[in-house]
Amino acid sequence: MTMKGQAKMSKDGGAFVDWDAYLRAYYERSQSTRTWSGYDVKDFYGPEDLAHWDYNEHIGDPGSYPFTRGIHRNMFRGRYWTRREVIGMGSPADTHKRVKLLLDHGSSGLNTIADITYEMGLDADHPWAVNEVGLTGVNISHIRDMEILTEGVPLDKVSWSLITASPVAAATMAQYVAVAQNRGYDIANLRGSIQNDPIHFRYCGFRPACPLDLSIRLGCDVMEFCTRHMPKWYYTTVNMYDLREQGITAPQEVAFGFGIAMIYIKELLRRGLDIDEFAPRFSFYVSCHIDIFEEVAKIRAARRLWARLMKEKYGAKDPRSMQFRFAVHTAGCSLVPQQPLNNIVRIAYEALAAVLAGVQSLHCCSYDEPICLPTEKGHLQALRTQQILAYETGVCDVADPLGGSYYVESLTDRIEEEVVRILRQIEDLGGMEEAIRTEWLDRQLEHEAVQRQKEIDSGEKLIVGVNIFTSEPETHTPLGVQRIPSESAMAQIQETRRLKATRDKKRLKECMDKLREDAEDGRNVLPAMIEATKAYATTGEMMGTVREAMGYKYDPMGILENPFN
Repeated sequence: MTMKGQAKMSKDGGAFVDWDAYLRAYYERSQSTRTWSGYDVKDFYGPEDLAHWDYNEHIGDPGSYPFTRGIHRNMFRGRYWTRREVIGMGSPADTHKRVKLLLDHGSSGLNTIADITYEMGLDADHPWAVNEVGLTGVNISHIRDMEILTEGVPLDKVSWSLITASPVAAATMAQYVAVAQNRGYDIANLRGSIQNDPIHFRYCGFRPACPLDLSIRLGCDVMEFCTRHMPKWYYTTVNMYDLREQGITAPQEVAFGFGIAMIYIKELLRRGLDIDEFAPRFSFYVSCHIDIFEEVAKIRAARRLWARLMKEKYGAKDPRSMQFRFAVHTAGCSLVPQQPLNNIVRIAYEALAAVLAGVQSLHCCSYDEPICLPTEKGHLQALRTQQILAYETGVCDVADPLGGSYYVESLTDRIEEEVVRILRQIEDLGGMEEAIRTEWLDRQLEHEAVQRQKEIDSGEKLIVGVNIFTSEPETHTPLGVQRIPSESAMAQIQETRRLKATRDKKRLKECMDKLREDAEDGRNVLPAMIEATKAYATTGEMMGTVREAMGYKYDPMGILENPFN
């Protein structure tokens, strides 16, 4: 029987199979000899690749300097990572409902994300915002919104991650603290984190709301306030993930993230804080992309380099200051709308990389994210992915199970060397602030984005369903599509208007005057923002007041005037 030709005919005369295609598939071999970031790799690695090694200097035991193998000796035997799923849709009530659903199904931490209007510092009733409220996250226009979002949650027991990255993170922190104080909590006992990385957010389409000096000022106000008053709170999560989503490489992700972190460190030291006073609560938001071994090596290299940076550059003495603490968000940019169920597999592999690398907190994307906000079923599938990893796979039994792998250790070294090279390049430019002001960083991001697209277009990077193993376009999403009810946005807009019309205007004006004075005089604005929040000042009003005090337009969109002048 021959297998040549287009097809072998079955007995009933129908085409059976394309045997040429079958043979090509049978004998196919790996076409790639490079990692996702472009590192050439050999057929195999052996002892000679680590001949320069000193175990204690290069990796050490888990829980020991330089923390290459993890910041805890027993890692997940001591405690699983926090299993969070990012939630934000419609009104605060809509988001609260989804929060409760995930808690009921085993989520071990809360993670709420703001919509684009809130990140811009716009209230729900802003003319530009009325058609955008709740479409990409949740809008918190005033203290009542934060009360609804956090209703019934014990804020001193539940770890809440507030994903507000822009300068508006200062308002978010003020609103959260104001609600906690009104409920009688000692804020020193609050647990959780806030993203609060305004510098990076200019690269996410929010440049009008993120002037560099305003970003440094308000970002560090939050960091300083939390360091002095909220010792259990993680006051920043430097967002390397969003930078990686632009198409940059694994070493660039670490280098650019560390460069931004050093801007904040410089300002906090200038304010008189000691490195060991604030560094133990510094954390990072890391991407886990699709190349498993490269991502594990990247995180191990970041841990080692951060430890050395804290000890050697900044003179940290507390081991906690040297520990690279990080949350992982699986790579949204790796997901595609074609054959969407394949995304479940991609997410699982990326989550596996995060766990193998010793993650502290993990968000798995939902398979439907290239199409819509996560549906309930999509969210639950993402949470179940984490639970299967934790309870069924055995990857939590041993700390750093890939430690000692000739390949992984060699790749860890190579990534660290490339990160150091990029950091030296940034230092030669005058530091990360100068790299941002001169738009050097913009050019790097643009170049890498173009390069990644070329690799996909040419077939150098293969994506199943996109440029290989394609099929007819799907006509529906398997588990449905999340739709935001328009009545939720309208109700929030109307409530914001009612609040503005009924509050105590004399008390509000006094609070806003105090906020302006503190902003103009260079004092930390968080205490004044907290009191203004309690007087029903809105997000837009507080942000606009600080913006004006620092020489910017009250409204980043250039539409509204300051109502308190």
